[in-house]
Amino acid sequence: MREFLREHAWAIVGSVLLHGVLAGALVLTAVMTAHRPTLTVEPLPIDAVVVSSEVVHGAQARAAEEAKAKEQAEAAAKAAADAKAAEESEAQAAAADAAKLAAAEQQRLAEAQKNAEAQKAADAQKAADSQRVAAAQKAAEAQRAAQAEQAKLAQDALRAAAAKEAADAERAAAAKQAADAKAAAEAKQAAEAKQLADAKRAADERARQDREAELRRQLADEEHRSAVESGPLRDSYIAKLRNRIQNAWIKPPSASVGLDCLVEVTQVPGGEVTSARVTQCNGDAAARQSIENAVYRASPLPDPPDPALFERNFVFRFKPDQ
Repeated sequence: MREFLREHAWAIVGSVLLHGVLAGALVLTAVMTAHRPTLTVEPLPIDAVVVSSEVVHGAQARAAEEAKAKEQAEAAAKAAADAKAAEESEAQAAAADAAKLAAAEQQRLAEAQKNAEAQKAADAQKAADSQRVAAAQKAAEAQRAAQAEQAKLAQDALRAAAAKEAADAERAAAAKQAADAKAAAEAKQAAEAKQLADAKRAADERARQDREAELRRQLADEEHRSAVESGPLRDSYIAKLRNRIQNAWIKPPSASVGLDCLVEVTQVPGGEVTSARVTQCNGDAAARQSIENAVYRASPLPDPPDPALFERNFVFRFKPDQ
């Protein structure tokens, strides 16, 4: 209905205005007809004269004809007036009907417009109610979302605070552990440093004592060696070594009389010979080789009568003819 009124509004308004104009014209015509004076036929003045009967009869006949004609004219005028009145009455009735129809149409249009406006207002109210309900729902949803977000933020804040507290506690524990470990390491390092220092001092003291003892021993050995070497024991020991080697010597055929050689000998404790080499000799190569072989055959060499006489490396003169 609203769409029909919206699409044909100008046509409806034009139709209403046209009906209103027609109704007004009919009403105006009726009013003018009602107030118009009725036509009356006034008698004409007659000048009477005396005439003959024929003239009178003729005049009467003419008068009768004229009266008849007048009556006919009056009847015609009355019929015309009646017809006109009937036409005017019909026009007035038509105008009244048109006015009624126009009024009814106007009332219908007014009611339709009122209904349309009421429907429009109802639709607007319904739309407004729907919008209010939607806005309320949206606001409620937004509030619930905000509350959920606030709850989530609060939970996140609590979790962050708990995590920070745990991290702080862990860092504090780690820092305390690191401090304790550092203190323990420093104490251990200090103890080890003190122990090392004490051990170094003790080692230095022992080394000093050992060096002093070694020096004393060396001095005593030197004094003893000097005393032994300056006495007859050394000569006796060298003679024993020489005799041992000469007894092991196998004289080669090329050896000449008066053989005189210097021999370098290396031995280990116990007398085992590890090296023998003739350095100076007046004999040939066979004589030299025979002397070196004799030294190896004499191994192990006899022990010295005094340990101070033991020499790892010594040189003796090999003279088998003496």
